[in-house]
Order: sequence, then structure tokens, then C-alpha cells
Amino acid sequence: MTYTEALEYIHSVSWRGSVPGLSRITELCERMGHPEKDLRCIHIAGTNGKGSTAAYLTAVLRAAGYRVGTFTSPYVRTFNERIAIDGRPVSNYLLAKAVEAAKPHADAMADRPTEFELITAVGFEIFRRKKVDIVVLEVGLGGRYDSTNIIKSPLLSVITGIAFDHMQLLGNTLGAIASEKAGIIKQNCPAVMARLADEAKQVLEAEAKAQNAPITEVDPDAITVHADTLLGIEMDYKERKNLHTSLIGGYQPRNIALVCEAVDALCKVGVQISEDALYEGISTAKWPARFELLSSEPPVVFDGGHNEEGVRAAIETAKHVFGEKVIILTGVMADKAYAPMADLIAPVAREVFTLKPDNPRAMEADALAAVYAERGVPAKGYPTIAAALQAARARAKKLGAPLLILGSLYLYKDIYKHF
Repeated sequence: MTYTEALEYIHSVSWRGSVPGLSRITELCERMGHPEKDLRCIHIAGTNGKGSTAAYLTAVLRAAGYRVGTFTSPYVRTFNERIAIDGRPVSNYLLAKAVEAAKPHADAMADRPTEFELITAVGFEIFRRKKVDIVVLEVGLGGRYDSTNIIKSPLLSVITGIAFDHMQLLGNTLGAIASEKAGIIKQNCPAVMARLADEAKQVLEAEAKAQNAPITEVDPDAITVHADTLLGIEMDYKERKNLHTSLIGGYQPRNIALVCEAVDALCKVGVQISEDALYEGISTAKWPARFELLSSEPPVVFDGGHNEEGVRAAIETAKHVFGEKVIILTGVMADKAYAPMADLIAPVAREVFTLKPDNPRAMEADALAAVYAERGVPAKGYPTIAAALQAARARAKKLGAPLLILGSLYLYKDIYKHF
């Protein structure tokens, strides 16, 4: 099987007709000899912050001398980014061979696996073949019935945050959403969580108690930020002083605090991580599309915020870093809460340029522009991503204003190629 054939096979599988549950991924992994049972995993769930947290933990573990597999979604440039080893996407050859190994098993199933279930099993197989020491495993959606949740005894469960997203699948209250995320907490396995709203926190703590799982919460009052600029962040968390990251964003100090708690929990279960490795990993971690500076003069920043919490964090960071109104370039999925997101963006927008991301779920550019016009912000839709970006950059340069691009991670690869 070639790489192209492997991708064609992966994408030929559809969510349509599937039902929630772990039966398909369990059967597929059983047919493949249970590759997940040969892995030691750090399992990460949450509405926002999963990717950055995974990037920090991967970098910290690598600095500590471990061979690390990382499973994340979605990808922002190439499909292989979803399955990485030591911070590098797997090769086309390795991906094709793992899909080739999984295909006869998937094809033999009466209830065929979904696309994400297939990718999950392929990731497990790749990590087993490459004999990684630890897998940083990001949940795709929810947690309890996500295919990654087939793992039985993670080294650590990490909850990055709870907010409203995918409500049609996860529930329309924070408690209901938290219940789905809490599904990754396992019997006698430690967990760490971000500071959450009481409704969500109580659900997670109750699940941890039921599972006899020690759980630690981040203390945001113990975070001190000394510098937060386009050059990065300098901060303290508890007794750890002068932590530095080149990742930008007002939410990064909370992610770093969560990573500090995660490292402490991992050390308690025998994963040896020195303080030097912690500092080095946080300093060297890279994660594209999260308030990423793409260009200067004027500044052009991309942020993949695609729900209310993500957009709110991006806007608060923009206010802090730029201290002025910005030019906005945006495109969203039609099934997202685009009106509440527009309410957050409109007050900081000088002008809005809209486009339609390359995705069948995407909202039409003119329809999104109308949403901003209703809020009193000059807005115009463009027929192509290239045309919208060219117009927005020209306007930002003329006005000497920053350009903030946000609304969907699906935009990133088409935006990035212009830089």
C-alpha cells in the first residue's frame, strides 16, 4: 500500500451510521493484537488547551531522555502530524505500512470502525512498532466514549479545561460535558485538572473519588507572569521561578501550571523527570496555530480559536499584547456558535475580512460578513482564502494595524503557505 492509497482508505471511512461507544475500537485492537496494551500513556482531554499541553509534555519528556509518541488532532499542515515520534510526524512509509496492517482487520468487521477509530488503532500500532517509552495521547472528542479511551491504566489523566463545544454530542451543561471528559479518569490512576467552574469541578472530583484516583487541581493564584509579549512568556508557578516559553497567549501560563502539576504527578508514579528537563521542555516546546506570529511589520498572528472559550482567550491576549484594535480575518464552521464568537470579536475589530474555510461544514463568507455588519463592524466576504488574506494584509499594512487570523484550525495550512 502506498501513502496515497493509505490516506484514501482512511478517508473512505465515514462517521455516518456510527453510534457512540468503544465496541468497534475494542474489536479492531483485539484483531490487531491489542497494540495499546504495550503502551504507557498520558491521556489528555479538555475543551481547549489539549494541543499546547501535549506539546509541552512531549518536549519535557524528550528532554528527560524518553522516546515519546504523540497522538493529536486535527492536523494543521499535513496528516502525519497526528501521529508523531519525538516531535516529528511519522514518515509516509511507516503510516502506509501501519494502515496496510490494520485494513484487513477493519474490513473483516461487521460494524466497520469510524475514521477516527481507524486512525487511533493505526497510531497505537505505529507506537508499538517504534517501541516508544511514553505516549502523549490526546482525546479526539469528549472522553468517555472516545476511541482513545480504550486504554485501561494511563500513567496520568489530564483535564485541560471544560467549556461549551460539541454540545449536540456532549451535552448542553458544563456538568454533562465534564462527565464525558471525566470518563478518562481510571481506577487508581492519578489525574490533574485545570481550575474549573464549580459545576464541572464537582463532577470530576466525584469521578476521581469513585475511581480511587488521586486528583490535583492547578492553583491559578500561584501563577505570576513577569512578561507576556510577542517574544514569549516569563512566569513563576509556586516554587518554580522564571519559567520561559516562546508560545504566545494569555492561556499559556495556565497550561504551563497544569504541566508542572502533571510532572509532579508523573514523578510520583516513577517517571523520572528532572527540573532541568521541565524547564528545557517548556522553553523549547513548539505548537503551531495557537497565537502564532507568522509575520512582522505589521504583526500577523494566527490563532486556532474555534469556540467561545478559545476566541475569548485569543481576544484577551490580543488586547494585552497589542493594546489597540486589530484587523480581523476569519472563517468558521457553520455548526459553531459563530454569533457569540462575533460578539467577542466585534469590540476589538477595526475591520473584518471573512472567508470560507476549505471544509464542507464551513460557513459562507458573505453570510459571516453579515453577522459582523449587524454588530456595526465594517466587514466584507471574499471568494477565496488567498483573496481574503491579500486584502486583509494590505489593509493592515496601510493602517499600521495588527492582523489577527482566527476562527478555525482548518484555515491554517491554506494561510501558512503564504508565509
